[in-house]
Amino acid sequence: MKRILITGALGQIGSELTLKLRDIYGADNVIATDIKKNDSEAAQSGPFEVVDVTDLKRMGEVAQKYQVDTIMHLAALLSATAEAKPVFAWNLNMGGLLNALETAKELKAQFFTPSSIGAFGPTTPKDQTPQDTIMRPTTMYGVNKVAGELLADYYYHKYGVDTRGLRFPGLISYVALPGGGTTDYAVEIYYEALKNGRYTCYIDKGTYMDMMYMPDALNAIVDLMEADPSKLIHRNSFNVTAMSFDPEEIAASIKKHIPGFKLMYDVDPVRQQIAESWPNSIDATAAKEEWGFTFEYDLDKMTKDMIEKLKPKFQMKISS
Repeated sequence: MKRILITGALGQIGSELTLKLRDIYGADNVIATDIKKNDSEAAQSGPFEVVDVTDLKRMGEVAQKYQVDTIMHLAALLSATAEAKPVFAWNLNMGGLLNALETAKELKAQFFTPSSIGAFGPTTPKDQTPQDTIMRPTTMYGVNKVAGELLADYYYHKYGVDTRGLRFPGLISYVALPGGGTTDYAVEIYYEALKNGRYTCYIDKGTYMDMMYMPDALNAIVDLMEADPSKLIHRNSFNVTAMSFDPEEIAASIKKHIPGFKLMYDVDPVRQQIAESWPNSIDATAAKEEWGFTFEYDLDKMTKDMIEKLKPKFQMKISS
């Protein structure tokens, strides 16, 4: 990777990945793009272009302008929002992906796009979900992700595009608020704990889902993209994970720092149904064996860091 184009650069992953890649490869070599510009550091700290990923011509023009050798396609509608707008989700998620792959093919660029545990479905084994297993999702987001994995595989086998991808669990970050995902509660709970000392959770008690702290997710992306391609077997769908917990366990972790924190429930049936169709935990053996995947943060270490990073926003002194 020398010159990198990122779509969806102002989203939850992109806003942090853009800065990390600029630190590694140089600010001028990471071109951030999104549907509109804002005043965030990701938009202001290096090259930025407005790109609608459904516009193939515009995407190609920007990629050619900067002569990129790597495309990281992050622009997508997330799970809960996609379920509310399924036709729009298909057009954006699949149309944008196809355009990004076509651009990578034309430039002979390396390519990354994230998949998700949403690619699994209710008939997938729930515990220690294998790398290779049945995938019959019942959400539009999940259908998009399975189709996306297959499409990226196709472009590798058919056209030789160096496509790579990760099946992310829920991602937790103190930098960017989430935007319509089923696992968003695991971010919101920290904000509400610091702001109000309580949180009303839309996911029911006892509902386990895999999660990962954003620093580990960003490292995984870089490590995969820098990996020896001859050792990659799965390429576009590596299971990665760092922890699995239910709402009570994350609340218990928070109480170690905010003893008076209270967790309540008002279950959202749509997001609860999506959560129940996903694994309780997944097996990341293939990622470990093929490119050395590791992670640093477990639940308690992540909670400590989240609270330390967020508390200045609320001008609170929390014991640790």
